[in-house]
Amino acid sequence: MDIGARLQAIRTAKGLSQRELAKRVGVTNSTISLIEQNKVSPSVSSLKKVLDGIPISLSDFFTLDFIPESEDSPFFPPAQQPDVGSEGVHLHLIGKSRTARQMCILREVMPPGTDTGADMLQHEGEEGGVVVQGRVEVTVGEQVRVLGPGDGYYFESRVPHRFRNIGEEEAIIVSANTPPTF
Repeated sequence: MDIGARLQAIRTAKGLSQRELAKRVGVTNSTISLIEQNKVSPSVSSLKKVLDGIPISLSDFFTLDFIPESEDSPFFPPAQQPDVGSEGVHLHLIGKSRTARQMCILREVMPPGTDTGADMLQHEGEEGGVVVQGRVEVTVGEQVRVLGPGDGYYFESRVPHRFRNIGEEEAIIVSANTPPTF
């Protein structure tokens, strides 16, 4: 098995740069580069540390069939939905390989107690979504509302906004924004 090529393929599929992965695990990006080029062979504990930053288990790394993204396919299974999130919030990007995307579609997974960060988000465009599971406090400007399954939102993204999972279960949101932010 080509560990370097496999690491690179999985890292890329998850939407992580070498620099971002290195930052997550506390190593230099040249370390990640050397592993991917098979110029160094990491110990099992070192590889586990790197994989924890993706995150993917050692067993999944060695056993999962990796399917590279196809630019012309309209379908994107979970393995082809890179996690572009942060702050514990997982933002799985749908259609990353599509050229000239006009929108960003995300499957958002928020563990209990997570939020999009202390700073309110702000960017150009519009966004909307529907809560599929859980309870999410959505702040848009001065307005705050707790949304549950089936509740939706739609607003101009220039207005400062924030999302918090205030429930006791994982929250799942399907959202879209335009122009694409990822």
